[in-house]
Amino acid sequence: MADIRLLLNDKAIARLPVPESGWYLARDTQLKGFFVVVGKRKKTFTVQGDLRRAGKRASTIRVSIGDATEMSTRTARGMARDYLLQISRGQHPKGASPAVDASKAEEQSSAVEGVTLQAAWERYRDAHMVRKGRSESTIESYRDHVERIFVDWLDMPLKQLTDDPAQVATKHDLLTRENGPYIANGSMRTLRAIYNHARKTNRELPPDNPVDAVDWNEEKRRNTAMGASDLKTWFTQLAAIDNPIRREFHLMTLLSGSRPSALMEVKPEHINLRLRILHIPKPKGGSKRAFDIPLSREMILCLMRALRFGRMMYPKEAAEWVFPAASAVGHLMEQKEDRRELSKWGNDLRQSYRTLAAMAGVSEFDARLLMNHAIPGVNAGYITRHKLLDDHLRSQQQAISRAIFAALGDALTKNGPIRSWLGRGYGRRTIIQATIDTLSRCAARSISDRTLTGKGNNRYQSDADSLSGSN
Repeated sequence: MADIRLLLNDKAIARLPVPESGWYLARDTQLKGFFVVVGKRKKTFTVQGDLRRAGKRASTIRVSIGDATEMSTRTARGMARDYLLQISRGQHPKGASPAVDASKAEEQSSAVEGVTLQAAWERYRDAHMVRKGRSESTIESYRDHVERIFVDWLDMPLKQLTDDPAQVATKHDLLTRENGPYIANGSMRTLRAIYNHARKTNRELPPDNPVDAVDWNEEKRRNTAMGASDLKTWFTQLAAIDNPIRREFHLMTLLSGSRPSALMEVKPEHINLRLRILHIPKPKGGSKRAFDIPLSREMILCLMRALRFGRMMYPKEAAEWVFPAASAVGHLMEQKEDRRELSKWGNDLRQSYRTLAAMAGVSEFDARLLMNHAIPGVNAGYITRHKLLDDHLRSQQQAISRAIFAALGDALTKNGPIRSWLGRGYGRRTIIQATIDTLSRCAARSISDRTLTGKGNNRYQSDADSLSGSN
């Protein structure tokens, strides 16, 4: 979500929308350098200014003021003015030493030399992540860790962290309490990677990584997969979802085992019906990990329904995306559903695919290839994936889809919602109903025109009535 500008006050901050992913800035129009960092879980008052040494700009720093839900905007604005004044004088507002004049600040800066976290992150991003083709979502995740979670350390030399690793351990403990164990561990892994990369070109940095001081939180693999006995209930829930494009998206996630983020960006030109494959150009790991998913009959039908619904609901966006939506980018951006309405979605379905693949008799090796997982062992380099794609992998994919639909039993003919969705003749009925809805809206506009002009045209209403009779 793009940064915005507005007059910050308590009511305006309370109404700031939560981003679907990452974070954005809400900048104050009254006080330059004062803004709120809006994340998915937290809103933080922050200031940013140029730290000057001997009258010259030394660096730009960000300093957090406090939680926007616990502090009034009036109080935060007053603290922001004080912080910005200190920064303009060459003093770090949260420095350990007392305020000093510009000449002493310059002496202190020369005493603590070395690459800062900000500089190390920028080099790691450009020289390592971008150059090696890491995906945009991966880079955004790292940026979120550095520029939001470690915002107070951006101007700090990395050597200062190694000289006092206790502050890293304390930060991890704080993140565990406020953000959760997974975010705490993930952000520290980011810091560890940046430090190790920085040592390659900054030999004055000690070999001991400051993140070694962290006591890691235990992380358990989420066991949220469905078995065959769970599928009938899940399909019934999915059939009740109003938006047919979202419905087909969740089904395709289950049938393909694909990461939802990659599936959201599928385009019509990525579908090759002649070869029966779906190309995924930017999976996790970047473009160098691009691969083709072999399509079963059920997957092809799912994609065709998604294309049909897209053209009816979002004709402009559907020209570019298989799963279009009324979003800023034109495709689905948010996959979450109310768990009371749809119990499993996202990576739950990816885990379910792996579980159901085993139940269908598909080997672990083939399941890894279908899901584009790395193949362990020295023999992996001798496997040519596309040579297995045409016959072997497609037959394995068909076996998984067949097992999924076989678990529905007689629900395809006796369960009303599922029969209406996947039963025979559903596509024709859907097109007719969508046309009726469109013509009815046109008829409503025609009635409004007759009210204004005294003239009208009953063509829309008669067409809709005719289609209703044919259905």
